[in-house]
Amino acid sequence: MSPRTGRPIIGARKDVEVKVRFDQKTNDKLLEYCKKNGITRAEAVRQSVNLFLSEAKK
Repeated sequence: MSPRTGRPIIGARKDVEVKVRFDQKTNDKLLEYCKKNGITRAEAVRQSVNLFLSEAKK
């Protein structure tokens, strides 16, 4: 039997899906941030949530 094909999982498994709607201005800002930092929209949202939660603990 051959090994599983596909991309390997990097880091923690991301098996929870969250859907959110942005206005165009917010989306444009998010895309610009992602382009400037070389990350995906999903990664930018994950980083933002983690930052928000760490600040909320203080």
